[in-house]
Amino acid sequence: MVKVGIIGVGTVGTSVANILKDNADVIRARAGREIVVKSGVVKNLTKDRGLDIIITDNVDDLLNDEEIDIVVELMGGVEEPFEVVKRALQSGKAVVTANKALLAYHRYELQELAKDIPFEFEASVAGGIPIINALRDGLSANHIESIMGIMNGTCNYMMTKMSQEGVAYDAILKESQELGYAEADPTFDVGGFDAAHKLLILASIAYGIDAKPEDILIEGIENVTQEDIAFAKEFGYAIKLLGIAKKDGNEVELRVHAALINQDAMIAKIDGVMNGISVVGDKVGETLYYGAGAGGDATASAVVANIIDIVRGQRSSAMLGFNRPMEGEALSLKALEDINSKYYLRINVNDKAGVLARVTKLFEDNSISIETVLQRPANATSANLLIATHIALEKDIQQMMRDLESLEFVNEKPVMIRIV
Repeated sequence: MVKVGIIGVGTVGTSVANILKDNADVIRARAGREIVVKSGVVKNLTKDRGLDIIITDNVDDLLNDEEIDIVVELMGGVEEPFEVVKRALQSGKAVVTANKALLAYHRYELQELAKDIPFEFEASVAGGIPIINALRDGLSANHIESIMGIMNGTCNYMMTKMSQEGVAYDAILKESQELGYAEADPTFDVGGFDAAHKLLILASIAYGIDAKPEDILIEGIENVTQEDIAFAKEFGYAIKLLGIAKKDGNEVELRVHAALINQDAMIAKIDGVMNGISVVGDKVGETLYYGAGAGGDATASAVVANIIDIVRGQRSSAMLGFNRPMEGEALSLKALEDINSKYYLRINVNDKAGVLARVTKLFEDNSISIETVLQRPANATSANLLIATHIALEKDIQQMMRDLESLEFVNEKPVMIRIV
């Protein structure tokens, strides 16, 4: 019999315990051994979880229990769970986590600590979608050319409603909070940070890149308006919050931001709270992984799958799937200013003669070629210039954004969205 301890018996932790109990027969058949939850750690002992297990508020009770074979960490946060997981590994216990923030900051330290001790984390990215195992095992014969994904269900739900129903950003954010998709402070989701943590984990597996959130480009969806969505539709685009990893020679670019994407692309058709991740391998071509990216049962399904893998003895030779630098030599992170893309800009200006000419001259001065220009009235005295560029360098666009903001006839900070 294999005994499991759960640290953090909230929505996901309770689902893990229930799945192991409700599906005990099929899990025993697939794992070859019986798996039971012995104990769980919580902050509030007065709340009834409805579980027939030992409940404690002292993590030492679980970590010092020699009968516990596998520790499931579902605490949330970064530094406290890092210390807890370190202690679990140092005591020789296998670990399963769904904690993306922990891995975004400490995945390489944990791999070094784990060595040959099983450490699994499928649920940390895209909930119930088995993207970790797909990258680490299923696509291991490929050089990964790119990863592009919708990795945050809250943002995808909001962008879907804004696009399909014409709802304003503030209204759909409020609705998302009422439905429980967004937190009272939604910054982690709508600001792109949740998706960035997940992207960093995938990039480590695909490319061996040891980057932290502070090292990469992270933007959210806060500035997207119906004006931008109308432009996107007119020119055959959808707007999504995307996490993008792309190999270019010996460099890898990592970025999270709202993006205009061709509406015929497979990933553009993923709507609502669902997640979808496109992976392009040099031999297999494009593969797409779609499913529920959050929720108690979906995330718990991935956690239990990892537990079964550990019990079976089926796991990669290292936590992140490799023991040597990827691609024969270490890849480096591309500098943010060297990223190139097409860009869409919305610029609110005074509606008077000569303004458009001065704006287009500024594009020319910054070596940025314009592909499309639309002018739409904003009110009686101002207009929105909606501009799409040809491929340009990030550093040139950022300089031009600063130049635009300083012009006396530009009424507010210009908005820029990259075109994928």
